[in-house]
Amino acid sequence: MTLLERNTVGFFKHANALRRSGRSVKRGLLFHGKPGTGKTYTAKWLGQSLQGVTVLLMAGEELWLIKQCCQLARMLAPSLVIMEDVDLIASQRDEHRHPAYPISLHQLLNEMDGLESDAEVIFVLTTNRPQAIEAAIAMRPGRIDQAIEFPLPDADCRRRLLQLYGRGLDLALDNTDRVVSKTEGASPAFIKELVRKAALIAAEENSRNNGTLRLMDNHFHLALEELLIGGGELTRNLLGFAPAPQMTATEP
Repeated sequence: MTLLERNTVGFFKHANALRRSGRSVKRGLLFHGKPGTGKTYTAKWLGQSLQGVTVLLMAGEELWLIKQCCQLARMLAPSLVIMEDVDLIASQRDEHRHPAYPISLHQLLNEMDGLESDAEVIFVLTTNRPQAIEAAIAMRPGRIDQAIEFPLPDADCRRRLLQLYGRGLDLALDNTDRVVSKTEGASPAFIKELVRKAALIAAEENSRNNGTLRLMDNHFHLALEELLIGGGELTRNLLGFAPAPQMTATEP
């Protein structure tokens, strides 16, 4: 969190001091990590946290409007330009792709290079595939100044995520450690869906405590079984679960 805040909130806060000392105030950040680890959530949180900063969010087909977006960023600086899943247009140039893709890549390179050093603009690029990013972006100083990895949560973090996503529910687990262990390699998005599915199972059984849904160990077991086994590899990939499932359908 310190690394993130220093390179965003702190950078805008001290932009004038940097400019007076002859330092560049334009900046490029690359958020990378597996799906569901919080890259997009963090980028949007930044957009809401930066007072007095224009936020331009680009995703999907909007990534083809790079030139127009960067013009707005210069006009409305200080600005934060968020480009989600930038690998859609910034993959390595040796890949066989439609001609529109390298054109968009060149536009992105030109716009990032064309910003004056005193342009108070931060680019935040997000990707699930950092290895696919064109080296001219990822490995050239002056375009991307800091890469920030979003790792999968460790055991303590998964425990806290269970509590976070369990707000408004009665988490009546006899063995929380078991759930934490079974979710090793899971993303925050996976744990959020796990709690929601367990809540659905509890609702189907009318498991309640004073009107509040009461989630017990068997609800989480059934939810894990459904997500890890019933959903197959595709569900695990969609929700950001790294390893193969660690449980079997017959496990109690």
